[in-house]
Amino acid sequence: METHTVEVRKDYDDPTIFPESIPEVEADQLKRSLKSRHLAMISLGGTIGTGLFLASGGAIHTAGPGGALLSYLLIGVMVYFLMTSLAEMGAYMPVAGSFSTYATKFIDPALGFALGWNYWYNWAITIAAELSAVTVIMKFWFPHTPSIIWSALFLVIMFLLNYLSVKGFGEAEYWFSLIKVVTVIIFIITGTLMIFGILGGQFIGFKNFTIGDAPFHGGFMSMLGIFMAAGFSFQGTELLGVAAGETDDPAKSIPRAIKSVFWRILLFYILAILVIGLLIPYTNPNLASGDVTVSPFTLVFQKAGIAFAASVMNAVILTAVLSAGNSGMYASTRMLWDLARDGKAPKFLGKLNKRGVPVNALIVTSLVGTLTFFASLFGEGTVYNWLLNASGMSGFIAWLGIAVCHYRFRKAYVAQGKDLNDLPYRSKFFPFGPIFAFVLCTFVVLGQNYAAFMGPHIDWYGALVAYIGLPLFFILWFGYKFIKKTKIVPLDKCDLSN
Repeated sequence: METHTVEVRKDYDDPTIFPESIPEVEADQLKRSLKSRHLAMISLGGTIGTGLFLASGGAIHTAGPGGALLSYLLIGVMVYFLMTSLAEMGAYMPVAGSFSTYATKFIDPALGFALGWNYWYNWAITIAAELSAVTVIMKFWFPHTPSIIWSALFLVIMFLLNYLSVKGFGEAEYWFSLIKVVTVIIFIITGTLMIFGILGGQFIGFKNFTIGDAPFHGGFMSMLGIFMAAGFSFQGTELLGVAAGETDDPAKSIPRAIKSVFWRILLFYILAILVIGLLIPYTNPNLASGDVTVSPFTLVFQKAGIAFAASVMNAVILTAVLSAGNSGMYASTRMLWDLARDGKAPKFLGKLNKRGVPVNALIVTSLVGTLTFFASLFGEGTVYNWLLNASGMSGFIAWLGIAVCHYRFRKAYVAQGKDLNDLPYRSKFFPFGPIFAFVLCTFVVLGQNYAAFMGPHIDWYGALVAYIGLPLFFILWFGYKFIKKTKIVPLDKCDLSN
């Protein structure tokens, strides 16, 4: 394996928040062991999960089949622009810190600090959420077994998959994701055969698109609510940026993976929602239940006469949950390691073992996820719910960060006299792409709980629950900026060394 010279990053005109941070790392670097197939499946694994298998039914029930399709399509276009932005930066500068590092180099070290800790927190809390989901899923088969057994078992599995090596993580994620992809493909084929009467003996066609006020139920406001759900479903695609630091040929594999993954994800989501909307009326209350026994996938498979449909889908959803937790542990560990390496987290978190795994960052992330999970077991789970709500916007904040970073990166690249033709990959939609993504993402974030402000009296509690993630992010950003007196990096001083 080739050796890489390590650049120790320093904040622009700014001492680090942890002066004792690692001055130099020699041979124990992240191992570039991930292949293109791993990258593709890592992104799929972070995206195809309960958002598709369960939440898609609620989206159709709320906005009708046409409203759900249009919402997912618009969010999908936004994500595509974001991923091409990330591909341009990731292919040129493949680092585990991804948009946190880019914000530090191209915008302001304080923003990089806030984006990094925000993203770490988001995925660390996701681990706890997946552990909670595991206990519910396993009770489907083992209703009388203590929940703590299953959560502990799956935590150990996720920890070991990340502890052994990055290649081990990549292989596990590859097979987890393959199960989900095969399930979605079978579902789309089965549903299509049913729509045309080839399976089931009855031609269904488009009649469920004309029930009630379908295909658009509830108008624009219903679609606005679905935007947020669609956004959550697509979150995880940015994992490719974090994985760039451990990719064997990032200049080629990252653009290839991002382009192919996006179209697969969009195709899977759009076709799956179309099939569900054609086969199940949006008025069916089961679509909004969130129960695996009546999930839209289960209902369609049962209609097709497939025995044990609920058990099969429960197993697939269990795989999806394990995959999401596995990816979350990977992403948060690498982000925390990179923050330590950049002097924005304690020094000991930047340690790597001989296999190139940031063990201390992995342990701390696992402990935080475990403690958060335990918070759900005591009292009414109020603390746990607040922690989850605080992380609700984190993915959207990361996306906003990607859009701004790309805009600044391209401007700095040109300002410093560099030739755009030398970029390993260039987004064809600049500047429209990042600007469109920024505007639409901001619109979705601000409209997350518009209903709290619609009544005669403002629902302050509902607003606080929905938007708590924003003030926490601004506290991180401006708190660091105030303490360290950081400044916006001029375009001609942006660090474009790769």
